[in-house]
Parts: sequence; C-alpha cells; structure tokens
Amino acid sequence: MSNIPELFGSLVFDDSVQQKRLPHDTYRRLREIIRTGEPLDAAVADVIANVMKAWALDHGATHFTHWFQPMTGVTAEKHDSFLTPAGEGVIMVFSGRELIKGEPDASSFPSGGLRATFEARGYTAWDPTSPAFIKDHCLYIPTAFCSYTGEALDKKTPLLRSMHTLNRQALRFLRAMGDTETHSVTPTVGAEQEYFLIPRELYEQRRDLRYTGRTLFGAKAPKGQELDDHYFGVIKPQVQAYMKELDEELWKLGVMAKTEHNEVAPAQHELAPFYTTTNIAADHNQLMMELMQRIAQKHGMVCLLAEKPFAGVNGSGKHNNWSLVTDTGRNLLDGGSNPAANPVFLLTLAAVIAAVDEYQALLRITVATAGNDHRLGAAEAPPAILSIFLGEALQNTLVQAACGQGSTAARRELEMHVPVMPHLHQDDSDRNRTSPFAFTGNKFEFRMLGSSQSISDPNTVLNTAVAEMLGRFADCLEQAEDREAACRTLLQQVLEQHGRILFNGDGYSEEWQQEAARRGLLNLRTAPEAFAHLTDRQNVELFARHGIFTAAELASRQEIHYETYAKNVRIEASVMVEMVRRQILPAGLAWVRELGRTSRAKQEISPLLSCKAEELLGTQASNLNDMLLAACTVLEGLLREFPAGSEEEKALYCRDKLLPAMAELRQAADGLEQLCPADLWPMPTYGDLLYGV
Repeated sequence: MSNIPELFGSLVFDDSVQQKRLPHDTYRRLREIIRTGEPLDAAVADVIANVMKAWALDHGATHFTHWFQPMTGVTAEKHDSFLTPAGEGVIMVFSGRELIKGEPDASSFPSGGLRATFEARGYTAWDPTSPAFIKDHCLYIPTAFCSYTGEALDKKTPLLRSMHTLNRQALRFLRAMGDTETHSVTPTVGAEQEYFLIPRELYEQRRDLRYTGRTLFGAKAPKGQELDDHYFGVIKPQVQAYMKELDEELWKLGVMAKTEHNEVAPAQHELAPFYTTTNIAADHNQLMMELMQRIAQKHGMVCLLAEKPFAGVNGSGKHNNWSLVTDTGRNLLDGGSNPAANPVFLLTLAAVIAAVDEYQALLRITVATAGNDHRLGAAEAPPAILSIFLGEALQNTLVQAACGQGSTAARRELEMHVPVMPHLHQDDSDRNRTSPFAFTGNKFEFRMLGSSQSISDPNTVLNTAVAEMLGRFADCLEQAEDREAACRTLLQQVLEQHGRILFNGDGYSEEWQQEAARRGLLNLRTAPEAFAHLTDRQNVELFARHGIFTAAELASRQEIHYETYAKNVRIEASVMVEMVRRQILPAGLAWVRELGRTSRAKQEISPLLSCKAEELLGTQASNLNDMLLAACTVLEGLLREFPAGSEEEKALYCRDKLLPAMAELRQAADGLEQLCPADLWPMPTYGDLLYGV
C-alpha cells in the first residue's frame, strides 16, 4: 500500500484538518483553550460545530454521537441525524450547543448509588483534547459523562482530572529544579493489546464463549504452548489478512498501530500501537478492541478479549507503557547517556517508586476483575504482588546518587563471535517478564492489566499518585537552600521508605511470596480483597486532595466493582449449570447407553465374547456422570441461596462459595470429555478451538 500517509487520520478531525478548515481566529482560540483548559464559549463552539458538520458531510456522515465511557468498561453512544425540518423540506444542522453538550439517560448506567433509578438525567461534555472522528457514517465526538448533580459517571472525567493535576505538580517540580522552559507535562501511554482468534463456526457452538467470552469447560489439548513454536512464528494467511484490514481501519482513525505478532499461546496474538497522550490512548484502545472484534467476524473468526479464555495456556493482558513528556519534547523518564548526572530523571524515577509503593493497593484495584483473577500469577502474567523492576545497573545508580557518588557502570558491547555480525550495545538491564511494574529504558510498563479492561482507571491512579509525590518533592525543593543536597536527601528518603517495592528477581517463586510478606507488601490474591481497600483513608484523602474523586464518587466505584464481579461470576455459574444439564450430562448418559448396546450386541453374538472394556468404560463414565450431577446440584443450590445483602456480601459469596463449586463441576466435566467419544461430545474441544484457524 503506497498511500498510508494519506490514509492515516483521514477520518479524524485532527489538528491539521482544524487548521485548514477553521477560520484562523477560531483555530487559534481552540488551540489556546486546549492548552490552558479554559471553557469553550458558545460563539466559538458554533463556528467549530458548523465546520465539523461540513467536514463530516463531505465524508458521508449523516449522524453524530457523543461517544463516552461509562463505568461498564466499554463505550456508549446515541446517534442523532443532522436533519432538521425547514419548511416542506429538511436542512443539515449541527449547533455549538449540540457539540458541547448532550443529555443521555443516565439511569441505566452503573452509578454505585450516586443516582436513584428514577433520577435519569445525565450530561455528556465534549473533550476537545481528543479529536472527533467518523465511523460508520457517523461523527463521533469524544465526551465526558456526568450526573445531573455533577458527579463523574465515567472513566474519562477522572482521567482528565488526573492529567491536569499531574501537569500542575510536575511543573512545580521542574521549576524547583531550575527548568523555566517547560510549560506543560503530559503523561503518554502505549497500550499493547493481546487477544485470541478462533473460528466463528466453532465459537457459535460454545454456550460459554457466547455468554461469557471464555471457556468454562475444556480438557487440555494434547498440544498446547509447550514447544514455544507459536511465539513470533509465521502468521497464518487468514490471520495476516485480518491484521492487514485491522491496521488500515485503525490508521484511518488515527490509531498508530505499529507492531503485530503471534503471542505465546496457540491462536494468541498481539497488537501494539505507538504511544500518545494518555486520554487519546484510552480512546484509541477502546476503538482498537471494538474493531478487533468486528473485523474478525468479517474474516470468519471471533476475537476473544477475555483475560483467561482457555485454562492451561497463557492468558491475555494489556501492557500499559507509561512515561512523562514535556512540551519541549523531553521525556522525564529518559536518563540519557549518563543517568547519574541527570537529577530530574533520578527524582522522577524516585517519585514513581514512592507512588507505586505507597499506593500499591490502588494500582492492584485498577486491574482487579473476576476474569483477571484467573490470569494473574502464572504463564507470563505477573503476580498479584506489586513490585518494581529497575534492573541492577539502574538500581545501583540510584543508590549511588543517593550517597552522592557517580555511577561506575559502563554499557558493554555484545560479541556474537560471528565475524560478519555487528557488535551490539547491551542495554542497562535485562527484561523481567514476571514483574508487574518494570522500567524498560524510558518508560514504565505496567503489566497487570487484563486484556478486556479500559486503561483509564490504571492511568488515573498512576497519574494521581505520581503527582502526589512530585508535589511533595516540590514542597521540599522550593524551601531548599542547597538543591543538590535536597535532591540527595529525597533520594535517600525514597530508598529508605519505599525501597521495599524494588525487586529484580523471579516474581513466581515461593521465596518471593515469603520475602514480599516480610517486606510488608500487599498480596491481594482476589479482586474482592483488593476492592475493600479502595475507600481506605489514605486513598480517599489522596483523591480528594487532588480533586480526582469525591468520597461519594469513590464509594460508588467500590460498589460497582463488587457488583460487577458478583454479576460476572453468577452469570458464569448459571451458564455452567445450563451446559451440564442440556449438553454435557446428556452426552455422558448417551455414552453409557452406547456402551450398553455394544455389550448386549456382543452377548447376542456369543456369551463368550469379553465385555470387559465396555464394563470398565461404562463404570468410569457412570461414576463421572454421578459426580457431574452431584456437583451441578450443589451449584444450583448455591445459586438459589444467593444472598440479598450488600454488593460486597454478594461478591464474597461468589468468591468463597460459587467459584469452588464451579471448579468441582468443571473437574467432573473435563474428566468426562477425555473419556467420551468425539462424535458424542456436544461442543468443540480446546484442540478444535486453538488450532482451528
């Protein structure tokens, strides 16, 4: 394809389009509003709306929508046409008021008690920092979503608040360090997205996949990922065609899809975009997930974004690559060729270390879901314990700087002992695939996120926590008479108070579990354990201090976390009961019946013919059928006894009662699958699903 530069962003009302189409004064005013955060006045909004409408009509759009991200974790939209009656005909109209403000019904979205069901009004407000775009003949306007009384009902509003407070505190810090040239600091993110592709016709035959997005039953296939032959392997033609179309559609929408490859598990793949401003990255990731699923259907496949769609093979995560970039093009997390002589870098690094340690529970909460509980802690997914990997070289540099010493480490060259090969410069550290939060050269990679999750929540917490630490640093530096000595003191304090979070070893080892406990690090193994910490006093005070969440907004999110967890587990349990009753148990009984027929047929031929195989198999199958029915009956009883108490009580009941019963039921069903003939088994197996494309 030779027209990629022309294709890229062709459906986005971005800065270049604004500059060409908007009147010069309006364009300058819009840029100033975006830079300073001033409110958009009605006169400017009317001009922008009229130009935006004309541009959208030129691209075939007939409708517009305020596109927002409620606390469901997915996006929401309501489409309105541009049509307005005019005499006996119609005209196409789009006003500044329609651009700035929408009024969707807020009563049917999760609010965690902020709104009663009968209180329906909500508002969407245009986010001018994230450009509008065209999809499916509709103009999409990225917006924030709040209640009639002003509480945030979405994931974008807190994210924008956190970016604002991070910019403010980072500028204070830089001014205190003598930087007078920087006027803004922006968190940037590149979110690597993992996913599975399976044949659509097989997906349709699995009730669990259709209802929950993951398999609730399934015996291990004879071949999984043991041979490591899928990772970075040759991409199959059907998948390559899918990736090509996905790239093109994402490029049109300004999403810089860059890297794609096969992942570790069979049928698993990854797409990584180039980094961009955090709120735009959040919008882009939502678009990416939507288009992944939609385009897969066109290619006869289904894209699975569940965190653990198949037991026994790698789950799917989303690696959140976070850094801080100034308007002068400086990355505050890039230490340059001599990190030891870069105090801004060292203190920014220290601020992140302190933030992750002090607010480790908050970061754990942002990745806590029923699905991610199945993924964390194995098969390249990081454990539930937060720790930071710096690598020994950088960690030593930090320690030496705190002591007032220069770094003595020198970057080495790798000798490959092949004359024709070039010498390679060795990086300062290796990579640690078990680390939840790893420094990777000029950014931190937060690896605990689940594949289906929005990246807004983790980045809201990360931005806010780092802003808190940079603000504390600024308080100290602004009062210091000797800046260099103050920097050393701050580094020493961070290492003394927060050095426990630094760990460069194997996060899967039992030794680390024990060592982490000795260090006082949290090990919140399940989502409900994590949710309980959301309204801890230090967390409420952090968010209130920086204007991110009110206490009521935070409590509402805790309620929604519990509610969503319980609903997901309850749905999965109900699906398992249905599949056992209507599919799996009938298959097991049919197998016993078939064995009986075979045995009788043998006896009719000759009483001397052995029926030992039929007897043994029949006994095994019958025993498994009994186990299956007993486990199913237990689970049905637990579902009938589901508590009517608080959302927390429901979540704990799901974790402590339903999940163990579901595991027992699965064990019996998977045992029966391994025994039952293929022609009687009522659904595609793991082997079919993982190797069907």
